[in-house]
Amino acid sequence: MQQHETMPITRLANVRPWGGDAVDLDVEGTTIAALHPHGTAPRHEGVVIDGEGLCALPGIVNAHAHVDKSWWGLPWQSYGGEGGTDGRIRHERERRGELGIPSAEITARVLRELVRHGTTAIRSHVDVDLGIGLAGIEAVQEAAAAYGGALDVQIVAFPQDGVLRRPGVDRLLRDAVEAGAVHVGGLDPASIDRDPVGQVDLVLGLAADLGVGVDIHLHDPAELGAFQIELVLERVERLGLQGRVVIAHGFAVAQLQPERRAELLRRMGEQGVAMTSVAPLRLPQLPMHELADAGVRLGLGTDGIRDLWSPYGDGDTLSIARQYARASSLVRDEDLLAAVRLATSDGAWAVGRDVHDLVVGARADVVLVDAEHAMDALVRLPERRTVVAGGRVVATA
Repeated sequence: MQQHETMPITRLANVRPWGGDAVDLDVEGTTIAALHPHGTAPRHEGVVIDGEGLCALPGIVNAHAHVDKSWWGLPWQSYGGEGGTDGRIRHERERRGELGIPSAEITARVLRELVRHGTTAIRSHVDVDLGIGLAGIEAVQEAAAAYGGALDVQIVAFPQDGVLRRPGVDRLLRDAVEAGAVHVGGLDPASIDRDPVGQVDLVLGLAADLGVGVDIHLHDPAELGAFQIELVLERVERLGLQGRVVIAHGFAVAQLQPERRAELLRRMGEQGVAMTSVAPLRLPQLPMHELADAGVRLGLGTDGIRDLWSPYGDGDTLSIARQYARASSLVRDEDLLAAVRLATSDGAWAVGRDVHDLVVGARADVVLVDAEHAMDALVRLPERRTVVAGGRVVATA
């Protein structure tokens, strides 16, 4: 598959939404305008793409990415430095400059990989710290702009190196929002800043003041992690941030006893606090059904790919969905379909969409795959034949 200049289309003919009956899908601008049984649509003179009877899925949503930092396209970089979250942070800070991180060129390579795997919408954490300032945000904005608005990239200002332990980062977060970030982040308030109350108060207070969302990384386990989620929930209720806060990773949720987890999820559902996962193999998975029953939205993402944290990753969020399904022992059709939906229609809350599906009125984000249906696409991960974002072809096989 290669990256092409984006090409606007007006009809995607002979495609099978979710593997169902073939239709002709009409596009007006960036929107799905009509669906006709294949062969019954009125003739028109627009740009028609023949879908050849392929299975059509909504565009893939990467709900947790780091598109600003990768060594994709550079010579192989051997894993080095210390382990653990703080060790990886230090190693990345030591080496990112020599690798040209951040830059629009680096980000463009990462976006190309995501797009060729069917991604049309991305929520990306972008490092904001005293060493690089807002350079990462500027790089991501420049790389995303090359798609002419077809690719939806939303930015979380991510203070990975800490908030309270790095005086001045709070001001940078404000500047990042002024520069275009639509969420502010945080990282392990207890183990990184060693002041969970202080970091949570600062980040959520800033979000309330600026009218943006919050997306906070939380790796701390079990009761320590649960305690920090409870701090977040208290501030969400107090500050009126319902529906605007996301817990990324949240390993603690999967590590709690069932009764304790059920109560925490109940409170999260009541406050509209969502979660994202990158389906780490070494840890228990977030329980899909329990989250859904509690009304806690879940999204899937690739995390970083080929970066100074890990050499793994290829930019395929559908592969993450398969990894999540396998690690969660999901085998029934309805559960496999639910996993695909987490990576597509049901994950689109992460980019602020109420509707993201192959229906009239939705954004024209479509991925064509040679698969029997969505479940087959999940377990086989076939090549993405054509990727349409906002009514424009952005990648083809």
